[in-house]
Amino acid sequence: MGVPGEPGPTDSWVTLGALARETSRIRLGTMVSSATFRLPGPLAIAVAQVDRMSGGRVELGLGTGWFEAEHRSYGIPFPPLGERFDRLAEQLEIVTGLWSTPEGKRYSFSGPNYEVLDSPALPKPVQQPHPPVIVGGTGRRRTSELAARFAADNVAFAPVDEVADRFARVEPASAAVGRDPAELVRSVAQTVYVGRDDAEVTRRAAALGQEVADLNPFDLAGTVGQVVDQLGSWQSIGVTRFYLQLLDLSDIDQVELIAAEVAPQLA
Repeated sequence: MGVPGEPGPTDSWVTLGALARETSRIRLGTMVSSATFRLPGPLAIAVAQVDRMSGGRVELGLGTGWFEAEHRSYGIPFPPLGERFDRLAEQLEIVTGLWSTPEGKRYSFSGPNYEVLDSPALPKPVQQPHPPVIVGGTGRRRTSELAARFAADNVAFAPVDEVADRFARVEPASAAVGRDPAELVRSVAQTVYVGRDDAEVTRRAAALGQEVADLNPFDLAGTVGQVVDQLGSWQSIGVTRFYLQLLDLSDIDQVELIAAEVAPQLA
C-alpha cells in the first residue's frame, strides 16, 4: 500500500495456527479474511484446525476483499464487487454449514459459484455449533443482510455517525430473518496511537511517517485519558467491543500501555 512491503505478507491462517500453539488465553481471528483468497471447503478446514489447535479460541472474520493490487500481485482473481458479494454469501453459507453438520452426516450445497457434494464435513471445530463469525464492511444493504444471517459480531471501521447508520441497518435485516438484533455484538475497529504524554503520541505517529494533525478523524490518538474518553463516546451508539489496530508491529510498549492503563478504565 504505497510502501516497499518488507519482509512481505504473511498468510493469516498459517500465522494463527502458530500463534494458537504459542498462546493460551487470547482469542485469535482475522479482520478480515478475503473470500477471494480460498475456496470455502479449504477455508472451513483451516479455521477448524486452528480452532482445535487453540482449544477453541478462534473467530472467523470474512469479507469480500477490496485491495485489487494485492490480488494482481499474487495471481488471485479479483471479480467485480457484485460477484465478490455473491461469493462471500455462498462461502458463509458453506463454511457454517460444514461446521454445523452433525458428525456422521453429509453436507451438500449448490450455488452459482460453488458446489459441495456429499461432504463428510470434517474436521469439526472445538466451538459448537461453530466459531463466532465476524462480518463487517461498507455495503449499505448486503453487508447488513449477511451480518444478520451469519454473524456473531458486526464490525465497522468508520466515523461514529457512519457506524451508527450501519448498525441501524442491521436491525430491520435481523427482523427479516427472524433474529433478535440484540444477539449481535456491535464492534468498531480503529487505528490507535496512544502515549503517556503528547510527545509520546507524536513519536508514535512519526514512526509511521504521520503527523498527529493529519490522522483520520476516527483514529484513536492521544494520551491515555484522551483515548479512554474517545472510546467512551462510542458507547452511546451501542458499541461494546473495540478492535485496536497497531500499525507499528515492533512497538510492544504500546501494547503494554493499552493493557495496563487503557483497558482497566474501560472495564
